[in-house]
Amino acid sequence: MALDIDVIIAFAEKDNESPTNKELGWVTQFKKFLELMLFQVLGQKPNIVLKEEFDSMTASTMDNAAVLVAVLSKEFIESGRCLDTVESFYKATTSTQVNRVFKVMKTPLSNTEQPPRLRDLIGYDMYQLDTETGLMKEYADFFSEEAERQYWMKMVDLAYDIHEALIYLKEGETNAEVKNILKRKTIYLAETGHDLSVQRNIIKRELQRHGYIVLPKQTLPAQFSELENMVKKDLEKCSLSIHLIGSAYGEIPEGANQSVVDIQNQLAAELSIAKKSRNEDFSRLIWISPNLKNASDRQKSFIDTIKRDVDAQEGAEILQNPLEDFKNIMREELLESNERTTQDESNGKSIYLVHDRVDEQAVKPYREAIEKNGFNVVEPVFEGDLLSVRKNHIDNLRSLDGAIIFKDKVNDQWVRMKVLDLLKAPGFGRKKPILGKAIIAANTSASNLETFKSQNLTLISGDQNKTLESLKSFLSDIKS
Repeated sequence: MALDIDVIIAFAEKDNESPTNKELGWVTQFKKFLELMLFQVLGQKPNIVLKEEFDSMTASTMDNAAVLVAVLSKEFIESGRCLDTVESFYKATTSTQVNRVFKVMKTPLSNTEQPPRLRDLIGYDMYQLDTETGLMKEYADFFSEEAERQYWMKMVDLAYDIHEALIYLKEGETNAEVKNILKRKTIYLAETGHDLSVQRNIIKRELQRHGYIVLPKQTLPAQFSELENMVKKDLEKCSLSIHLIGSAYGEIPEGANQSVVDIQNQLAAELSIAKKSRNEDFSRLIWISPNLKNASDRQKSFIDTIKRDVDAQEGAEILQNPLEDFKNIMREELLESNERTTQDESNGKSIYLVHDRVDEQAVKPYREAIEKNGFNVVEPVFEGDLLSVRKNHIDNLRSLDGAIIFKDKVNDQWVRMKVLDLLKAPGFGRKKPILGKAIIAANTSASNLETFKSQNLTLISGDQNKTLESLKSFLSDIKS
């Protein structure tokens, strides 16, 4: 499919107003970050077009676009022009196997407040909630710890989801990468009560990073019969379901007397029995929170049923332990066998030496110096399809002890993207802190690297003798 525009970002004019004339507007900043993320996964700069509510955009332009990102806010849903843009895109695009419309939540909106066209889509929440007041506030610093936990994690999710849509639309089913996307194992990660929504999203992100398709991909309907049909269809596609059960009983759909959490578990148990009779594989992992002090009597009764009822336990492994232990068990069962090991049998500390193919010769003296200092050197791979290369990079980020970004012929933008990856490493399921992060800039003055100081990075620059000496000092600090 020949599409010249990769992404159209539709937004209300007010949502891109700059607080001061010196700062970029929220949407302009969002576009800049999305470009960086998509550049990493696509391997080339994406063509992203901004569509403000009063801009005129022809039908032919809509026909020529792969993906629409709608930035939802009060202003957006009150703008007839913004809503018309969404309708025009739906009319201009033909149906495919992949989603082509994505909704980014700039502010919190209830499901009923959202345009009917967009209600069933999974939202990417890009706002910050004040933990003390519960009120929404915009990020003042996009590189703060709060932004790293929420904004950047959602940006990663969005970029990967758009990436899959672009690959499918532009290459078609004959492309090897598309075939890999369509063949991946599918897991049902049940919707949870409100108390476990963050934990569910972390597990979802980790499963996706390891190549699993995670269902449901749409917001579950509020009406019971519709919800039941959707859950059954999704479960049939899966070989495993994961259920997280905490203190909250969960929402009760219209026409039902059980919660969404309860219904999903019951349907998964029924499917397990049915698949067993058909000699088909289907298993379930159920995690019950060890802290149920605030659980209602109804929730306690639901949990007791899971523990005691033979049918409710069909095909299930039930665990009531700390969530981190559960995640480790899940990794061992699903992920660890597929992971590329990055440490040898001596279990020495590993340094991820991040460099580009163009700098393979220039980086050699530094690789040798790191190895002489007793570290295992882990390097990026450059061969294979894009998803495999990216997966290798993420696996390295998850398991490294220290990281060094090497800059010689590459430009500052490349360095900036790798620094962002290090910032996002906790969201890829790291189990330990990064002991040290550095940038080595061969034959470059330190002044060129000043912008990275705020990211807690050691800056190493100068001629080869000087940088190798500074590298020894950096490695010594990691050892100690």
